[in-house]
Amino acid sequence: MLAIKSPQTYYHQPGIRANTGEYIAPLSKHIAIITTPKAWKAVNPELETSLQQHGIEYNVDFLAGECTEAAIAEHTATVNAQGATLVLGIGGGRVLDTAKGVGNRLEGVAIVTFPTVAATCAAWSPITIIYNAAGGHESSQPLTKMPALVLVDSEIIARSDARFLKAGIVDALAKWYEFRPYQQKIRDSLALNLKVQAARFAVDTFIEFGQQAVEDNQQQKVTPALIKVIDANIAVAGMANSMRDDFPAPGVAHALHNRMTHQPELHDWLHGEKVGYGLLLQSILENNGGEPEAELLALLKQFGAPLQLPPLSGNREETLQTMAQEVKFSAQNKARLPFTLSPATILQALKATERAD
Repeated sequence: MLAIKSPQTYYHQPGIRANTGEYIAPLSKHIAIITTPKAWKAVNPELETSLQQHGIEYNVDFLAGECTEAAIAEHTATVNAQGATLVLGIGGGRVLDTAKGVGNRLEGVAIVTFPTVAATCAAWSPITIIYNAAGGHESSQPLTKMPALVLVDSEIIARSDARFLKAGIVDALAKWYEFRPYQQKIRDSLALNLKVQAARFAVDTFIEFGQQAVEDNQQQKVTPALIKVIDANIAVAGMANSMRDDFPAPGVAHALHNRMTHQPELHDWLHGEKVGYGLLLQSILENNGGEPEAELLALLKQFGAPLQLPPLSGNREETLQTMAQEVKFSAQNKARLPFTLSPATILQALKATERAD
C-alpha cells in the first residue's frame, strides 16, 4: 500500500508573520500557541498584531524543555482546558513536534506549524519525535493528522544563526544517502523511488545554491538562493520523508543519530550535525570500513558537519563499544541494506573517524 502524508497547504513568503491571522482565521478563531520566548520574540509584534486584527483569541504557552511524552501530555491538557480549536507551533523542531503531538491527540483541533529556523523538516514531517528530559531519543510517533498549514517566513529564518541552516542542509541531504542504498535490493517500490527522486533534488539544490544561501543567511539577507534552500530543507525533505509503502526504508544515519542523542557530550550538537556524523559513519560502512564517499565528505565539510567525536567521559574505547552496541535497527531492515550493519562494523566505522585528520 502506498501512503503519502502531507500538510494541506505550504506557504512560504518573506514577512508572512504579518499575515498569519488572515491564513488562520478561516480555520479557527480560538487558538493555542506553543512556542519559546526566543521564537515568540522573533515573530512579533507583527504576528500578534495580525491575530488581533482578525479577531483571533489566543493563549501563549512556552515549551520549557524537550519534546517529551510528559510535555505533550501537559500541553494537551492545557489546550483542551482552553477550548482552543487550533494549535499553532512557532519555533524549532522540538516546539513543532510538541505542537503536532498535541494537535494529533485532540479531536477537532487543527495543527499549524511556523518554523523560525530551517534546521529540520519538522514543520512538514509526518512524525513527532519523542525525547526524554535529557534529550535522548525515545520514539518516533506517526501522525494521523497532518498540519493544515505550514507557514514559512524567510525573513525570520534569515535572522537566525546560519548554523541552523547548515544543519538543516545536512539533515535534508541525508535523505538521498539514506534512501539510495535500498534501491539495490528493492527496485519495485514506488514510495522508495519517489523518496529518492525528491531527495536527489534537494542535494542538487544544495550543490548549486547552498553556499550562497549560507552566506546570505550570515548577512541576514533574503535572496533567491536562501529561499530555494529553505524550501529544500523543509518542504522537499519533508516530502521525501512522507511517502511510505510496504517496504520501510529507515535511515541508517538517523538511527546512529538516535543513539548519539543519549551521549551527554553531544547534547550541544544540533540534530543535523549528529545526522551528518552519522552519514560519515554510514559511508564508511558502505565501503566496508574504507574511505567515505568523496562527494559526501566534501558536502559535510562545506556545511560544517562534525567529522570526529569530542572527548568522551570515562574509557573512550568502552564508550565507543557501548555506542555501537546500542544502535537500534531491526533485523528485517538490516537485511534490506547492501552493507553490513552490526555492532562490530559500527565500532569499526567509529574508530575510522578517530584516525581521520
